[in-house]
Amino acid sequence: MQTKRIISALILGGLLAVPTTATFHGGQYPGPGDIPPPGGGSGGGGGGSRPTPGSGTPGNPDTGSPPSPTTPNGGAPAPPTGSGPNPKTGGGGDTTDWTDWQYWWAFNRAPYLDLKSHVHGGSTTGDDGFFIGFGQEKTRGLSLAPSRATLEEKVLPVLIEAITNERDNDVVTAAMVAAAKIGDRVGEDGESPVCRAISTRLTDPVQEIAETAVLSLGIHASPDSLDEMVAIVLDERDGRRLIGSPESPVNQRTRSFAAYSLGLIGYANSDPELRREVVRVLFQVLNGPREATSDLKVAAAISIGIVPLDPLEGVEGAEDAKPWDSRRDQLEALIALHDAGKQSKLRDVERAHLGRSMVRLCEGAPDGLREAVGESLIKAVGNRTRNESAVMRQSAVLALGRLGDCDEDPLDVAIRAALQRGLKDPDQQVQAFSLIAMGQVGGRVGLDTAAEEAGRADLRRVLGSQLASGKRRRPWAALGIGIMERELADAGAAVSAPQLDALESSLASTRSGNEVAAYALALGIARVHGSSDALLEQLGSQSDDVVRGHIAVGLGLMNATGATERIQEILADSKYRAALLEQAAISLGLLGDRGVARKLAEMLRKEAKSLASQAAIASALGFIGDSGSIDPLLEMVYDDDEKLTDRARAFAIAALGIVGDKEPFPWNTKLSVDLNYRANASTLVEGGKGVIEIL
Repeated sequence: MQTKRIISALILGGLLAVPTTATFHGGQYPGPGDIPPPGGGSGGGGGGSRPTPGSGTPGNPDTGSPPSPTTPNGGAPAPPTGSGPNPKTGGGGDTTDWTDWQYWWAFNRAPYLDLKSHVHGGSTTGDDGFFIGFGQEKTRGLSLAPSRATLEEKVLPVLIEAITNERDNDVVTAAMVAAAKIGDRVGEDGESPVCRAISTRLTDPVQEIAETAVLSLGIHASPDSLDEMVAIVLDERDGRRLIGSPESPVNQRTRSFAAYSLGLIGYANSDPELRREVVRVLFQVLNGPREATSDLKVAAAISIGIVPLDPLEGVEGAEDAKPWDSRRDQLEALIALHDAGKQSKLRDVERAHLGRSMVRLCEGAPDGLREAVGESLIKAVGNRTRNESAVMRQSAVLALGRLGDCDEDPLDVAIRAALQRGLKDPDQQVQAFSLIAMGQVGGRVGLDTAAEEAGRADLRRVLGSQLASGKRRRPWAALGIGIMERELADAGAAVSAPQLDALESSLASTRSGNEVAAYALALGIARVHGSSDALLEQLGSQSDDVVRGHIAVGLGLMNATGATERIQEILADSKYRAALLEQAAISLGLLGDRGVARKLAEMLRKEAKSLASQAAIASALGFIGDSGSIDPLLEMVYDDDEKLTDRARAFAIAALGIVGDKEPFPWNTKLSVDLNYRANASTLVEGGKGVIEIL
């Protein structure tokens, strides 16, 4: 039971100290560690057979890769201790401070880290659309990436063998997720070997294995899995038969996992009829009767936003238009659900996720729809009166950050005004998210740069004042500044030297480790290479491993190659300091250190003894690993001498899945970027058991 939450706390950076109990569930990712934000499986089994080299059926390359997702890669460790607002756990209930900026970073870091392109030496394409949705393809580098032949002939057979014959829960779930991420295509018999193997686990009596099988079919994203997921989501007789008995209802957790899988299948397959069927089913869930928990409707509200419908416009004058007929119909139906307020059949924790979906679906939609979405979100933020709950207002300001810009269009002026009102909101999370949104809006470059100057200057003034005197909002303001200046630089627009100087001055003057970490990342995001000496000085003076880890990542983000040797030393000295080890490895990956993957593989095989160290090394190796990592990891899975625990082998399997992933970012980045993690459901984030936490 230890493995799951340890990986949840380490892979892609859990935010709390490493907990003492956990389970696995395929390998975990960011999430706020051990406790879910407020808002609306079983342990490992016995030992099983070990795969033998060459056993199983190799898969075939997938000729139709899905479009790139939108979030996290790499990680952040536990928050600083002893200074600043730190998350806490323990007796007496949940005393966690969910307004700590590190939770936002954990869910949103991938577009900034972009580790795969650094490690594999490839180029990237895409613009702001990549950050908010679909349609922008990202090109994965090929120089050091494992070849399809290697994955087909050496890796997939081992994973399929593990799915089929292993009995340890950790190994089985890790193998299913890893094989789904690598992907294959149908064989001569018309079936996918990976999907066939995963499907045998749908009826597993262990809930953790069965629900992971459901989700893995969505990660694989074969259109052939569509009918199965529909039947499971709707609790139809065929769905019940797939899971177990046609007489026994499918439980809420499994149905929720299937709803996420439907969204993933719709995202990856551009067939208009398939997408319409996905959207039809998700609307059926949203408009259905209230369930005992929010899990299923939260899954539907999030998933519907990653399935854009074509055509954009429906048939003019049609009286019986359905929400799944066109993008306009889809968006108008979501706006109506979002605006229903107290008359809504949806709980606020469910309705809160509609704003993010609406904004994502605005990509490429007519301007009139963008205005309707913006007005709906501005209304949710409120003016003199606040008619919506805090969780709705939190989601609204986050969504506005991805919708607005700095020109003088009435809608954009109103968006910027709404975000400034967000700073006066009584809810601290609304205030914090408003600062992030200001940075996003300020960094968006339109066609008329002259018309944007006044609006951008106003946002810079607000962010600068909050950095100087915003107390607990200072880290959020710093990140907002870093985001704005980075996006402007990426667009070829002028950056603000005074804003970047203010970040450096704040770093020099603060005594808070929490703030040092935030300023280091903000400077890294903005690629302020001139601040590398100041960060190196902080790296030497700070004693907290979490703070030092963030500083190391900041140095990597700004490509401070002069720091490589120092961070190599930290890596070598951190074999028993899991959080710092992972961050140092990620930093070296960002800095282009080609030898770090082999060093990590050697550490994992020979030196790592604790579960925490194994988790940290395996996760870092997965994120920065290349083709040279495959053989050492396979040796761990085979474990011919039987010296390793099944959990250690499961870590190696999870790393294989990350190294061989067909996408440049973890699959769940489509769900996590711009997510309001405060509107939580147990199947979304729950101490290692939610979909956002599964790598």
